[in-house]
Amino acid sequence: MGFEKIIVEKKGDYVASITLNRPGSLNTFNSQMASELNEAFLLLDQDPNVRVILVKGSGKAFCAGIDVNELAGKSAMEFRDWIDRMETPLVTISTLKKPVIAQLHGVAAANGMGLVAAADLVIAGEGSRMGLTAINVGLNCIGPVIPVARCVGRKKALELLFYGNLIKAPEALSLGLINRIVPNEDLESEALQWAKELAMKSPIALQIAKTAFYRSEDMDYDKQFAYMNEAFARLCTTDDAKEGVAAFFEKRTPEWKEK
Repeated sequence: MGFEKIIVEKKGDYVASITLNRPGSLNTFNSQMASELNEAFLLLDQDPNVRVILVKGSGKAFCAGIDVNELAGKSAMEFRDWIDRMETPLVTISTLKKPVIAQLHGVAAANGMGLVAAADLVIAGEGSRMGLTAINVGLNCIGPVIPVARCVGRKKALELLFYGNLIKAPEALSLGLINRIVPNEDLESEALQWAKELAMKSPIALQIAKTAFYRSEDMDYDKQFAYMNEAFARLCTTDDAKEGVAAFFEKRTPEWKEK
């Protein structure tokens, strides 16, 4: 994988990491990094040696948003294409079969907060902060607020969107934006261990669960149950389901066949 603005590494035990690698610009999204991130997501989703994807940032911040140096000299149509490119990775995460964990340190602002909110799971250093900060420079985070609102609800999402304040990790945890907080010095090891633990679960069960969850999210209540029940029925026919149940009764570690 010949990337310049991200680093992709295989960590072993079926875990891969993607590191946003523009530390001099606080890992702000530019066109190249956004395109590379999206390509890496799609490639790792097809890699049979990867079951879980970690996303993190290099340097002192996770991601401070979008590089405003790319703002000048665009028409309305060009702006639309440009912002679509920036936010495509946020949408792509929901279409991947494999879980994506964000490893948050420092600041996640604007599109960076959107990336955190779009991730399936988030582990954060105790000193981390996040916010939809674009309003402070006369813009808005109308794209990133979409995954944020799905985590926190309408009222809090609008407050974050309108005021542009950074919130600390404990508040983000209480709002459902992150799953775990760990000491800053332990973040790297704890995130990797958490990802490896998830990678030990049945890959086919994880994939069916994630896909069904996102596809049914906006369905009517009764239709969502029907869709989820159909997904569960499909899962029950897999070799991994049979292996998992057999291993449970035989008191041994299951050997996943991924089919």
